[in-house]
Amino acid sequence: MNVLNVKKEHQKRRINLVKVGVCSDSHQKIQSLQKTVDFFKESGVSFIIHAGDICKKEGLDILKQSGLEYVVVYGNNDASLVQYHQAYNLVKEPYYFLLQQTKIKLMHLPFYMTPDAQVVISGHTHKFHCEYVKNTLFLNPGEVCAREKPVSECAILTIDEKVFDVDYFANYTLAKHFSFLREFE
Repeated sequence: MNVLNVKKEHQKRRINLVKVGVCSDSHQKIQSLQKTVDFFKESGVSFIIHAGDICKKEGLDILKQSGLEYVVVYGNNDASLVQYHQAYNLVKEPYYFLLQQTKIKLMHLPFYMTPDAQVVISGHTHKFHCEYVKNTLFLNPGEVCAREKPVSECAILTIDEKVFDVDYFANYTLAKHFSFLREFE
């Protein structure tokens, strides 16, 4: 089978996939978070992961009102949001969950970076990072708030049974694409 046929076969097979919008560190930049959520919706994501430091109730409202499923992990600047824990899908780190039969570990602080899930998502550093090590995808989507650099960042993770695709966006423009063939032990 030539490369073109393999690619076509792979595209046909990608029926059981999920597109996940991944962001972090929106801080006080509510307009930037709204723009990111709108971008995710326009891109066809069905689930949003916020890796902490959402900081304001208005940010939680944006996620809840998006109409998409979402999860937000507490960041080191989110103590004031504890009072909203029951009303929003706020979780403590490390938080493990399944999405498309894929075990995901979510946290803000990069302290639990062990490969004990198929995808490990963190925030806090304000720096995009993506690598596949020991059958685990490690992903930090960078910063929505554009505090460390004049760029609002996010990622879209596409999960299917054989591949992880990660699209990294800087100012809502595709900056880099990663594709990892999933390995199972």
